[in-house]
Amino acid sequence: MTKNVRVRFAPSPTGPLHIGGVRTALFNYLFAKKHNGTFILRIEDTDQKRFVEGAEDYITKSLNWCNMTIDEGPNAGGNYGPYKQSERKHLYRQYADQLIASGNAYYAFDTSEALDKHRKSHEENGKTFIYNWHNREKLDNSLSLSVEEVTAKIEAGEDYVIRFKSPQDEILHLKDIIRGDIKIDTNVLDDKVLFKSDGMPTYHLANIVDDHLMEISHVIRGEEWLPSLALHYQLYTAFGWNPPEFAHLPLILKPTGKGKLSKRDGDKLGFPVFPLEYKSPSGEVSKGYKEEGYFSESVVNFLAFLGWNPGTEQEIFSMKELISAFDLGKVNKAGARFDPDKTKWFNHQYMQEQSNYELAEAFKSQREELKDIDVNFIELVVYKIKERATFISDFWDLSHFFFVTPNTFDEKGLKKAVKEDTKPLLEELVEIVESVNDFDVEQLQSTIKGWITSKEIGFGKIMMPLRLALVGGLSGPDVFDIMYLIGKLETLKRINKLIEVC
Repeated sequence: MTKNVRVRFAPSPTGPLHIGGVRTALFNYLFAKKHNGTFILRIEDTDQKRFVEGAEDYITKSLNWCNMTIDEGPNAGGNYGPYKQSERKHLYRQYADQLIASGNAYYAFDTSEALDKHRKSHEENGKTFIYNWHNREKLDNSLSLSVEEVTAKIEAGEDYVIRFKSPQDEILHLKDIIRGDIKIDTNVLDDKVLFKSDGMPTYHLANIVDDHLMEISHVIRGEEWLPSLALHYQLYTAFGWNPPEFAHLPLILKPTGKGKLSKRDGDKLGFPVFPLEYKSPSGEVSKGYKEEGYFSESVVNFLAFLGWNPGTEQEIFSMKELISAFDLGKVNKAGARFDPDKTKWFNHQYMQEQSNYELAEAFKSQREELKDIDVNFIELVVYKIKERATFISDFWDLSHFFFVTPNTFDEKGLKKAVKEDTKPLLEELVEIVESVNDFDVEQLQSTIKGWITSKEIGFGKIMMPLRLALVGGLSGPDVFDIMYLIGKLETLKRINKLIEVC
């Protein structure tokens, strides 16, 4: 790649960052790092009516949690700032005026009431109202009015917008890295508003101007912006600027049914759609992947596979490996189906790679019952159980019997494990356990299994009730591991407790 790669993630601070937005940021980040480029965060806050306090901070924290280092942005600095559009609004008017001067844009004085009347009239006749070449010279704008009339309206303080003058009878040939060549008939395009009556640019104008001034080389964004591609290409042409390369990412689809993934889907099926927990100004709390116990690395990994495929069997990728393997040419056109079970699978895989000590510290911090227990002991327990866990929050159910003597025994377990001869066998087992001097896994296994074999009885006659005594049920890790970790006295105490109810 000959030119310097500069990409931007440009969210609007209108609420929490959806997981689809995180995926867009990730693909931008991977592409930038793959080509030794620059990853820029730009906050597009021109729509002040939808601005939400705290949303920008949430966006930054989400990217940081996902280990996407921002090279340039509101807090990172850079030579192309400011990186908030609200702080750049003094720049945009001159470019809108430039388009008017070149004949590529015009003033429009139509009131919202007048436009609503036109829309309703068209609807009554089964048509759709489009403000463009076929009617613009009949409407209230600088194309239908004299220069004097336009000047008088502006000087009188009448509200107006600036619209782009979309050409008539042209075929646009557009290119997209993911979707290939695209043809658009300009006759179907409307004359989009570029500058609003409140003195702020629309997304379209601010976006193009900022991308040009920040020397953005590639625009990687969601499929929902594909309908805007024609206008954006035309704006670059109107300004006489070279456009960046465009890549429109596929939608992230619902787990079932049609349409893109939404917060409602997450609420209904019980999974997050936001990276971090979010509390709205109204007090509503939406859960986040971090707070639900996901590792940030697993979130990044599963997001990378929503629409991209490396073309190999490998599924587990570190960030470094993702950067090395990432290729926009391998991004799919079709939407990517979101699979909540697969996200858990990724987290389970990353669980196995975590440090047992760090997991033990996190586990201890979550459970009041563990506050006085040595973290090194907890680490030994974690080592035995984490293979069956997906989240740290699973640890207690998998391991509580290592820390607390079971108070009761599972009813089904009692029926299955306790028979007429169980009590005398357990009483004999107590003597065997008491005789073991080196109370380690190997010695326990050798002694108890040797005794069972010598008695010529089935292993289930001893091992099932032994497990029931130690755990309170018939699940859990190897019984000899449990005995070793809880120690001889606690082991004997638990066997004797089961003998009492046999």
